[in-house]
Amino acid sequence: MPTATVTSKGQITIPAAVRRALGLRTGDRVEFVALPDGHVEIVPATRSVTSLKGFFGPQPPQVVSLEEMDRAIADAAGQAEA
Repeated sequence: MPTATVTSKGQITIPAAVRRALGLRTGDRVEFVALPDGHVEIVPATRSVTSLKGFFGPQPPQVVSLEEMDRAIADAAGQAEA
């Protein structure tokens, strides 16, 4: 498994094998995603938003309208003031 060393500025060079596996090219951006188990995943930031579907688990069991969201926010704000 490729490794990298952190510099005094907190920088690393992504090993060539990892860049190839991720399809990264000069100038590409990457995201660091903290996983619940404490690991961190590095992913290309060039993915479309639709490719992230299911990334954070299953969809909520119900769909709510904007009005329901606004009402819930207003209710929570009212409770915070009390």
